[in-house]
Amino acid sequence: MTLETTHVGSLPRGDALSALLIAKDKGEAYDVAEFEAVVQAAINEAVRHQVDSGVSIVSDGELGKVGYSTYMQERLSGFGGHVDRKPAKDLAGHPGLAKKLSAIMGSQEFTRASCVGEVKLLDLQPALDDIRRFKTALEAEGKGTKAFMNAASPGLITAFQVNRYYPDHESYLAALVAAMRPEYEAILDAGFDIQFDCPDLAMSAHTGYQDMSQDEFVKVAAMNVEALNAATEGLPADRMRMHLCWGNYEGPHDHDIPLEKVIDVVLSARPSTILFESANPCHEHEWTVWRDADIPDDKILAPGVIDTCSNYVEHPQLIAQRLGRFTDIVGKDRVVASTDCGFGTFAGYGKIDPEVTWKKLRNLRAGADLAA
Repeated sequence: MTLETTHVGSLPRGDALSALLIAKDKGEAYDVAEFEAVVQAAINEAVRHQVDSGVSIVSDGELGKVGYSTYMQERLSGFGGHVDRKPAKDLAGHPGLAKKLSAIMGSQEFTRASCVGEVKLLDLQPALDDIRRFKTALEAEGKGTKAFMNAASPGLITAFQVNRYYPDHESYLAALVAAMRPEYEAILDAGFDIQFDCPDLAMSAHTGYQDMSQDEFVKVAAMNVEALNAATEGLPADRMRMHLCWGNYEGPHDHDIPLEKVIDVVLSARPSTILFESANPCHEHEWTVWRDADIPDDKILAPGVIDTCSNYVEHPQLIAQRLGRFTDIVGKDRVVASTDCGFGTFAGYGKIDPEVTWKKLRNLRAGADLAA
């Protein structure tokens, strides 16, 4: 049999595209026709590279969005202002390292709004535009290829857009459940699988919720999963994926919440396919947590077997060895080879060279073939 390969979703954006996305995000003037042409060309190229690299489940690279976690601000009401991000707990004591990382990866120039009013869907058209562009690219470059699109989970939005309006976390989540469901439905109706990005189930423990105890954080994560399940009620679980993330940056990560603390919450989510970090030095050892977990029969594991914080290109034999740990747990028919995180989570921010991205994905295919 053949193991399928995929990735977490975001791909590197070129300088011209990044500049347009950031200008649009900041509300600055930009040429609409130029924006459309540049975005469509970038998605076409990204799909072609993925297909050429042997990726069997491709995405649009999230190339029409400034980032995976804040894009909904132009689609929903209730967001405004800008709040600087609290330093991640593992970097707070290393200001010199944080400065070096910023110099290497670029700065996060996107707007970090807060929730300052009632959250409702204002405009579904940007989501429909994303779908249209992706369909155009697939028709030109990847006809017949399996495809997915990313969407922010309700919990992710709460983690990045801090609540300044609703009386409690549950009320904020409830509003987002109703506001985001039309986007989820539109992606599925277009024929794509949908991936929910869920750093709110792991990374947020040492970022936005770093003042909580681990037990307090797990309770918040459980509420976030309940909201995701409510937002996807009645939608086909086998066409949904979710990504568990501890943060796509080369920090110490010595304050990451252990997988064993959150795995039961993760497994209670409706999406069938779970993508998770399993290649970096802080989480590769946690394959044993999956081995020892009570994994439902309908779950598919998509371990990250290549790193997205390093320009090292993993050897196919290493990739095959990593995949073998998981095929031994659930069988080859329930494993998809994936990446630790995205290659370009925000416009103008990221360490991986675009050409290295395609080399990594080609070796991902080669390693999956060895594992099969």
